[in-house]
Amino acid sequence: MSYEPKPIDTSKIVLAEEIRALTELLARNAHELWAKRRLVEGWRRGPRRDDIHKEHPDLVPYDELSEAEKEYDRQAAMESIKTIIALGYRIEKRS
Repeated sequence: MSYEPKPIDTSKIVLAEEIRALTELLARNAHELWAKRRLVEGWRRGPRRDDIHKEHPDLVPYDELSEAEKEYDRQAAMESIKTIIALGYRIEKRS
């Protein structure tokens, strides 16, 4: 059986600068949530990912991640925001 991913098309969504700034906060929070869940599950920082010994090199504060890892989180956050907008929702900051 073949699987063909069909994500919602967000290619025409352009984010305002204030919304783009939100992606960094969401990326940071996503990492914090991921790390918290791993630590609760008994994971700890290790030199490489090791599912058997529950070790992962990215169990560090967000600021200590490599730019590549931060960019992964940023892209996921940005695509989530774009998907929300593509589905017809608005994101507004309360005053």
